[in-house]
Amino acid sequence: MQPLRNLTLFLASLIAAFVSIQSIYVAYFGPWDIAYGLNMLVGAAVVIVMITKPTIDTAGESSSHIKMAGMVIDWVLIALIVAACLRFTQVAYLMEQTLYFFSSFDVWLALGGTAVILEATRRLFGLPIVVIALLTLIYCFFGDALPGFLNQPSISPDRAMSTIWYGYQGVFGSPTAVVIRVVLIFVVFGIMLEGTGASDTLIRVSVALTGRTRGGPAHSAVVASALLGSMSGSVTANVVGSGSFTIPMIKRRGFPAATAGGIEAAASTGGQIMPPVMGAAAFMMADLTGELYTTIALAALVPALFYYGSLFAAVSVDATAAGIQPVPEEERIKLTRADYIASLQFLLPIVSIVVVLLLGRSPTMAGLVAVTLALALGLFREKNRTSLKLYWDIAVKAGIACASILVAVGCIGVILGVMNLTGIGLSFASMISSLSEDSLLWSLIITAFACLVLGMGMPTLPAYIIIVLVLGPVVTNLGAELIAVHMFVLYFGVLSAITPPVAIGAFAAAPIAGSNPMRTAFVSVRLAIVGFIIPFIFIYEPSLLLVLDFDLASFIRVCVALALAIWMLNTGAAGYAGERLSVLGRAVRIGLAIGLIIQIPSLQYVFIVIAVALLAVHRNPKLTAMAMLTKPPMTKLEES
Repeated sequence: MQPLRNLTLFLASLIAAFVSIQSIYVAYFGPWDIAYGLNMLVGAAVVIVMITKPTIDTAGESSSHIKMAGMVIDWVLIALIVAACLRFTQVAYLMEQTLYFFSSFDVWLALGGTAVILEATRRLFGLPIVVIALLTLIYCFFGDALPGFLNQPSISPDRAMSTIWYGYQGVFGSPTAVVIRVVLIFVVFGIMLEGTGASDTLIRVSVALTGRTRGGPAHSAVVASALLGSMSGSVTANVVGSGSFTIPMIKRRGFPAATAGGIEAAASTGGQIMPPVMGAAAFMMADLTGELYTTIALAALVPALFYYGSLFAAVSVDATAAGIQPVPEEERIKLTRADYIASLQFLLPIVSIVVVLLLGRSPTMAGLVAVTLALALGLFREKNRTSLKLYWDIAVKAGIACASILVAVGCIGVILGVMNLTGIGLSFASMISSLSEDSLLWSLIITAFACLVLGMGMPTLPAYIIIVLVLGPVVTNLGAELIAVHMFVLYFGVLSAITPPVAIGAFAAAPIAGSNPMRTAFVSVRLAIVGFIIPFIFIYEPSLLLVLDFDLASFIRVCVALALAIWMLNTGAAGYAGERLSVLGRAVRIGLAIGLIIQIPSLQYVFIVIAVALLAVHRNPKLTAMAMLTKPPMTKLEES
C-alpha cells in the first residue's frame, strides 16, 4: 500500500508544481480562457487537497482494509471533481453555441462537484465555513419552509447550479478569477523567498539591528515577521518559519514562554496589513473597490506603522518590567559585507514591487518581476546553485499553498452564488442594520465580531471577501468611506488569527515556545490590542489613511493622540512605567488611553494635554503630590 501512496503523493507534487508554474505563465501571458482556466485550476487544487489530506492517515495505526477504504473514497471524490470540472467546460462551450437546457446529469454532477469542494474545505480549515456554506444551500433549496424574514420561494436545483457551478457568479466567479490572475503569483513569491534562504538573512539582519534594545530578539521577531508576513500571507507559515528561530532566542533573553509565543504570533499576524504586499489580500481589495493598488497600499501604511509601533512599545515595557537587559556587546550579531550583500536578496524584490507599481504597471507585473528577481538572486547562493531539487520543492510547496487558497475561495463562491440567487445577503444586511438601529458604532461592532468569528481558522482572503460583500454595504450606507470599510474588515479578518478560542497563529506558536496555547493567545491579544482599536479610528477619522478627505491638522491630532494612547495603554496593561504602578495608576493610564481614542476633537485635545502632563509629572514626581497616586504604597521594608 505504501508504494501506491508514494505514487499518489508524486502525482500531487506534479499537479502542485504545475499550479505554481502556471501562475508565472499567467502573470506574463495573461489569464486563461474563462471557459476552462478557472475550473481547471480549482479542480487541480481540490485534487491536491484530497491527496495530501487523505480521509484516513496512511501513516497511522489503522488496518490495511480501513486505509484502502479511505483511499477508495478519496479517489471517488477526485473522479467526481474532475468530471464536474470537465463538464463545466463542455457546458460553457454549448451555452456559447446555442440555448442550452441543463440535464439531470449536469445538475447532479454539479451538486457532486460542490460537495467535494466543501469536503476539501473541511479538511483544510475545519467545519465553521463549511457549515455556513451548507446553511446557505439549505436556504436556497428549502427557503419556503423557513419562518419569518428567511421565508422565500425555493430555488430549483437546476437554476441553483446554473449560477453556483456553471455560471460566473459562484465557484468560478470574480473572486476566483482575481486570485488566479493576481494573488497566486505573490504566494509563489513568498515561498520563493523563504525557500532560497532570503528569510534567514532577513532574520539575521533584524537581530543585528535590534541588538541594542532591551527587547533584543523580541524586537527582531517584530521586524522580521512584519516583512515575512507581508510577503507570505500565511500566519501559520510565518509563525513556524520565523518563530522556530526567534522564539527560542526570545525565551533565552528571559521572556516567559507564553510571551515569547505571543510576540511572534502578534508580529506574524500583522504582516498582512503591512505594505507593500499585505499578504495579497490588498489586491482583492483593489479589485473590489475599483481603486489602484498603490492607493490601497498608501492607505494601509500609517495604521500598519502604528500597529508595529505599539507592538515595539509593548515589548519594551515588558522587557523593562522584567528587568531584561540588552544583549551583551560580545553576544550581538555583527553584520559583515557578506550579510549586506545577502540582504539584497529580499530588499531588491520588495523595492522592485514598489517601483513597478509606481510606474503604473499592474500588480501582476510587479509580482512577476519580484519572483524573477528572487529566483535570480537566489542563485548567488552556492547551495541553491548546486541543488535543483530545492527549486522543485519550492514549486511543490508554492502549489500546495496556492491550492489551499483556491479551495477556500471556491467554498466562498458557493456562498456568494446563493447570495446572488436569493438576496440573503441583503436580508442579512437589513437585519444587522435593524439590530444596530442605524448606529454606525453598533454596525462596526457587529461587523468586527462577524469578522473575528468567520476568520477563525480561515485564510484572511476568503474571510475578508465574504464579510465585506455581506456587511460592507451596511457600514458604507451609514456614512463610512468605502476604502475605510474594506480596511476595517481586513484588519479584523487578520486579527482573528490570534483571537481565542481558535487563535490559529497563537496555537502554531505555542508548541515552539513550550507554552499553553490559550495563554499564548491571550498574551498575543494583549500585545496586539491596538490593532483592534485602529480600525475604529480610521472609520471616524479617515485622514489616518492619507487618501480620504486628508486634513493635515486632523492627521497630526489623531497621530499624537494615538501615539499617547499606545503608550498609556501598554504601560497601564503591564503595570509598569519605569517603576511599578499602583492599581489606581494603571486605571488612570487606561482611562486616558480610552479618552485619547475617542474621535471628538475638542475632547481629544483635553486628553492630550492631560496625558502629556502625566508623562511630565511621572518624570519629575516631586513636582506635585498627585504623582503619588500613580505609585504603589511603600512596603514596611522600603519605609525603614
